[in-house]
Amino acid sequence: MAVDPQDTGRRLAPGPVPWVAMYHSVAACQDDPYRITVTPERLETQLRWFNRRGLRAVSLAELLAARARGEGRDLIALTFDDGYADFVDNALPILDRWDCGATLFVLPGRLGGSNAWDPRGPRKALLTADGIRHAAAEGVEIGSHGLTHLDLTKADDGTLRAEVVESRALLEELTGAPVAGFCYPYGTIDRRVADAVRDAGYAYACAIDPGPLTGPHALPRVHVGQNDHAVRLFLKHRLHRLRRRPVGGTQ
Repeated sequence: MAVDPQDTGRRLAPGPVPWVAMYHSVAACQDDPYRITVTPERLETQLRWFNRRGLRAVSLAELLAARARGEGRDLIALTFDDGYADFVDNALPILDRWDCGATLFVLPGRLGGSNAWDPRGPRKALLTADGIRHAAAEGVEIGSHGLTHLDLTKADDGTLRAEVVESRALLEELTGAPVAGFCYPYGTIDRRVADAVRDAGYAYACAIDPGPLTGPHALPRVHVGQNDHAVRLFLKHRLHRLRRRPVGGTQ
């Protein structure tokens, strides 16, 4: 579903915080020290679980646009961080099979590279420009994860601006479409970084547990991993609204 970026996050209706699932890589995961990988089989099982409970998985832009209209309480958002090449090969066919939308946060400063920021490995290939274009052509929302996957709270002002502003410009040139969303690498955030993202023109931004910063530019998310079977998914979905502050207001 096409969503006008200006409808996203501008007027979030007060209410329970949206349920946003945080994924990374979809591949075999025998060696997975950071717990960033789910197998294709596990992803399919999880999407089936959502579907059977009447939850429709969409991109984060679509979820936020629905919430701005006071709708979409049956929607959840799927987000995939880092832009791993396995998204196109392994995740996209499963998302298509279950008619799910998703948001893919990518690193235009590392096109065709690898996750060199993870010192313990294993090395995973990142999408090329063609891979990102392919995902976008299939209806996946493309967002920025910065240029190179830095902890932005430790970046000087010039680096912060490059990571936030230049990454968006590069992705809009690459895809030919507006980029509405940003995702903070490592989930780390402070007021300076959140303000930089807002000032760069992003409609929304994702964190993990932003605490008092929670709002359109610091949306909480729920990690979903290989060990999240039906019972764990039920508990995560049920407890999410109890653990996190409501999101509302204007920006």
